[in-house]
Amino acid sequence: MRYREALREGERQLSAAGIDDARTDAWLLLEMVCRMERSAYFLHMEEEMPEERQREYEIALHKRAEHVPLQYIIGETEFMGLKFKVNSHVLIPRQDTETLVEEALRIVRPGMRILDLCTGSGCVIVSILHNAVDVEGCATDISKQALNVAKENARLNNVAVLFERSDLFDHVDGAFDLIVSNPPYIPTGDILDLMREVRDFEPPEALDGGEDGLCFYRRIAADCGAHLKPGGRLLLEIGYDQAEAVTELLAAAGFSGVRTIRDLARHDRVVSGTFGVE
Repeated sequence: MRYREALREGERQLSAAGIDDARTDAWLLLEMVCRMERSAYFLHMEEEMPEERQREYEIALHKRAEHVPLQYIIGETEFMGLKFKVNSHVLIPRQDTETLVEEALRIVRPGMRILDLCTGSGCVIVSILHNAVDVEGCATDISKQALNVAKENARLNNVAVLFERSDLFDHVDGAFDLIVSNPPYIPTGDILDLMREVRDFEPPEALDGGEDGLCFYRRIAADCGAHLKPGGRLLLEIGYDQAEAVTELLAAAGFSGVRTIRDLARHDRVVSGTFGVE
């Protein structure tokens, strides 16, 4: 089978399986398997594709046709212009979460100490430290497997992060100038309605925010005061309809200047508050 024929067959299989962007995904899987950029493909597309590569491509196509996320098959994704390793132990970083990082970077100053709760792949804390100067970064996650991925991503992007396995603040010491988090926030009853790629393959413990989706926000709001310096900031990624509820939680916990930041799609995405300052 020629490269051109293999790509066409890949597009057909993925389209038949209901993959939205079958053409792009078929190409990206071919690029991964053959380590071939577009320019090389156009030079060689009428040549025979080696049988070993054909088998690898067929396996990759089968996985994608089963709605395994493309990023898990390829093993990496891009976030804030950086490459991050991903697997089924961590959520795939979304562009929406870049709003959290961008807001953090507006706050960060040299000498600050930052904590990232529920770090997952580490994309938030790694991106902050990659774009900041003279900042100390710490990150926690309850999942040992997720922390292994986060540590690899810190090494990959040449930043130093102190990682700790912890259920939120359980094993966190000291106070911080800034705490950031993208916690699980999908209401339990809504998880079955998510797209197959998310519902069936991304880690459920990183999605499930309890009955109303606010479980982790309540815990963070209640406990973070003991770990924020006076005037310290808290930034929380939220679901599109959770701004009012999370704002009330922070106000009740003694935060001032609570406000909501929208993402590029104009959806409420981050709630920000200052601790201990009227």
